[in-house]
Amino acid sequence: MRPRLTPQRLPEWSTRHPRLTIALTAALTALFAAWLPGMRTDTDSKNMLPATSDVRVLNDRVDQWFGLHKDMIVVGIVRERGIFELDALESLERLTSAIAGLRGVVSVDVTSLTTADNVVAEGGMLRVEPLLPRVPETPEQMERLRRSLMGNPMVVGRLVSEDGTTTAVYVPLERGANGKVVADQIRDLLARERTAGLQYFVAGDPVARDTFGAEMFRQMAVFAPLAGFVMLIALHFMFRSFALSLSIMAVAMVASSWSMGLLVAVGQPVHIMSSMMPVFLMAIATDSIHIFNEFYFRLRETSDRRQAVLETMEAVGAPVRYTALTTAAGFGVLALGGIIPVRVFGLFVGFGTMVIRLMSFSLVPAVMMIVPDRTLETASRREDLQAGASRWLGALGRLSIRHPLAVLAAGAVLLAMVATGIPRIRINNNMIHWFKPQSPIAVADRVMNAKLGGTSLLHLVASTPEAEGLKDPARLAYVEALQREVETDEDVGKTVSVVDLVKRVNRVMQEDRPEQEVLPATREIVGQYLFLFGMAAKPATLENLLDAESRRANVWVQLKSWDAGAVERVVGRVEAYTKSHPPPALTVQPAGIAYFNLVWNHEVLKDMVRTFLVALVVVLAILVVSFRSLAWGLLSFVPLLFTIALIYGAVGLLGKDFDMPISVLSTLSLGMAVDFPIHFIRRYRQRLAEGQSVADALVWTVARPGKGILRNAVLFSLAFAVMLASSLTPYITVGLFIMTMMTLSAVFTLLYLPALVALRPVRRAPANAGFAKEG
Repeated sequence: MRPRLTPQRLPEWSTRHPRLTIALTAALTALFAAWLPGMRTDTDSKNMLPATSDVRVLNDRVDQWFGLHKDMIVVGIVRERGIFELDALESLERLTSAIAGLRGVVSVDVTSLTTADNVVAEGGMLRVEPLLPRVPETPEQMERLRRSLMGNPMVVGRLVSEDGTTTAVYVPLERGANGKVVADQIRDLLARERTAGLQYFVAGDPVARDTFGAEMFRQMAVFAPLAGFVMLIALHFMFRSFALSLSIMAVAMVASSWSMGLLVAVGQPVHIMSSMMPVFLMAIATDSIHIFNEFYFRLRETSDRRQAVLETMEAVGAPVRYTALTTAAGFGVLALGGIIPVRVFGLFVGFGTMVIRLMSFSLVPAVMMIVPDRTLETASRREDLQAGASRWLGALGRLSIRHPLAVLAAGAVLLAMVATGIPRIRINNNMIHWFKPQSPIAVADRVMNAKLGGTSLLHLVASTPEAEGLKDPARLAYVEALQREVETDEDVGKTVSVVDLVKRVNRVMQEDRPEQEVLPATREIVGQYLFLFGMAAKPATLENLLDAESRRANVWVQLKSWDAGAVERVVGRVEAYTKSHPPPALTVQPAGIAYFNLVWNHEVLKDMVRTFLVALVVVLAILVVSFRSLAWGLLSFVPLLFTIALIYGAVGLLGKDFDMPISVLSTLSLGMAVDFPIHFIRRYRQRLAEGQSVADALVWTVARPGKGILRNAVLFSLAFAVMLASSLTPYITVGLFIMTMMTLSAVFTLLYLPALVALRPVRRAPANAGFAKEG
C-alpha cells in the first residue's frame, strides 16, 4: 500500500518532481481563473442582511403599502443670492424635463417645483396643478411665487430651502438601475448648463452606493497587482533572487485566483470586504518567508540542496502549518455572523489561506529545487547571525532578557495610557464616511443636508387595526404631535405626512386663509378631502403617504446625517413619546433605509462580540494543541492582546468610527497577529530541546527566526501600504490597521516574549514533545 501524500510528505514529493509540481499548480490555477470574467459587484446595503431578516421583510412591505421607490437621487441647485430669479428657474425647468427622459429614471415621479402637486380651490372645487406651472416673467409675479412657496410647509425644507437659496429635484430610479450610471448622465446634463452663479450637486444613497461599487472594482484591479509589485521588489532586496521572490508571489497569485475564481463559480458577488481578498492573501502568503529565511541558513550548513530544503521544512513546517490554521480559523469564524459580505469574506479568505498552506509545502520546495546554484550561494552568504539585522536583533534579545521587568513595565505604562480610548469607541456605519471629505459625493451630501431637510430617509409607519382608521382626526392629531416631537431632534431636518396634506387642503378650501391650516373636525370631512385630492393629483402623491385602506400612514423623516446614532436617537425619541403619550389605537413602527442602517449597525456589534469570542476560543485551542501546553498557549496571546488593546485604544482616542471593516478586523487580528508568537515559541522550544540554555535559546530565536518574523512584518505592511493611496476610506482604514497590527505584533513578540520567558524560564522542553523533529 502506497503512503498517503500528507503535508509532511509533500515536500519530499515536490522536491523529487519539481517541474511536475509547478505544471499541476499552473493547470489548476488556470481552471479557477477561467471563472473570473463572470465577476460582479454588489454594494447595496440592503443585501448586507439575509432576505428573510425582519428589517428587510418590513422594508419590502412598506415599499408595497405606500408605492415607494427603492432608490432616489437628489439633485440640488444652489444660488447664494436666491433661486427665485428667471434664469435659475428656467435652468430648473430644463433640468427636470431632461432628467425625466433619462434611461433608468421613473419619469412620471420626477419631482421638483415644476412637477410637484399644488392644491388650489376655484368656485368651491379642489384643483391640483404644478407648484410652478410656468416661470414668472415679471418681478411682481416672481415675488408672488416666492411668497406662495415659502408659505407652504410641504415645500419648505424639501423642495426649497428656508433661506430660498436652494431647490431640489427628486429622481426615483427604476428597479435594477445603477445609481452611478444615472448620476453620471445627470452630471453630463449639468455640465451643459451655463447659468451663471448656479451650483449643482448630486446626492443620495444609490449614488454613494453604486459609485463605491464601481470605485471598489477599479481599485481592486489596481491595488492587487501594485501590492504584488511592491512585495516583489522588497523580496528581491531581502533575498537577491527573483526566482525565489516570484515563488512567494506565485503562492499569493495562486491563492487569489483559486479563492476569487471559486467565489464567482458559486455565484457570489464581490462586496466591500471580498474586494480586498487579493491583498489579504498576498500579505498572508508572506508567511512563506519563514521557509526562505531558514532555508538560507540551512544552505550555509550543508552542500546538499534537497537536504537543506527538507531540513528547512522539518524545522519550520509545524509553525507554518499552525499559523495557517489559526489564520484560517480567524477568518472562518466570520461565517458565524449575520452580515452576508462578512460571511463570504471569511469563508473564501479562509479557503485561500489553506491554499497558501498547500503551496508552502509543494510549490515553494519545488521552486527551491530549480533555482540556479550560483543565485542561492550568493544569497545564502548574506545570512549571518553575526551581521546585519540578525546582529541587532540578537542585541534586542539580550536587552529583553537582561531587563525583563523594565521592558514589561514600560509596556504596561504604554498600554494604560492608550487603553483609556477603548471606552470612547463609537460603533457607527456611515457610507458617506467611506468617501474622503473632499470627494464630490461627500461635498454634495454636506451641502444638501445643510440647505434642505436631509438626504437620509426614515419612515415612521402609523398603523390602526380598522379600515379608514386614519381618517379619524384624533389619530391624525396624534401623528402631527409625533411629528413635532421628532422635529425637536437636531438631526431631523423635515417631516411630512398625510396630516400636512389634509391641513393644506383644508386651508385652500377655506379661502386659503393661513389660520385654517388645521385638521378638520370630523372623519367625514377628512375623507372628502382625501377623495377629492386623490382624484385630482398624481397617484403617487397620496399613495406615498397613506395606504389604500387608510389603515397605515407614512411619516417621512428626513435626517441630516447617515450616522446610525442619529437614527437611534430619533427612534428612541419615538418610543419614549408613545410610551409617555399612549396613542389612540395606533402603533408606530420605524422603517426605511435609515432604520435598516441602524439594524445593520447593531448586527455589526453583535457579530463582533460573537465572532471575537469564538475566534478567541478556537485560536487558543489550536495554540494549546500546537504547543501541547495551556501555559504556552496563553503566553503566546500576550503580544496579540497587547497589540489589539493599543490599536483599539487609538481608534477611540482618535474618534474613528468603529464600522464594519474595523469590526471584521477585530476578529481577524486574533488569527493573523498570533502568527509571530507561534513561530517564536515553537522555534525557541526546538532550540531548547537541542540542549541550549534559556538565555542562549532566546537570543538565537530573536536573531534567527526573529529575522523571518521581521521580514514577514515588513512584507505584510508593504502589501497593505498601497491601500493608503485609495480614494475610499475603508481601504485606507484596513491598510493602516493591518500595517500597525503586524508591526506591533512583531515588535511585541520579539521584545516581550523573551522578557516573559526570562522571568519564568522552562529549562527544557518535554522529552516527548517532538519539537526538534516535527515537520
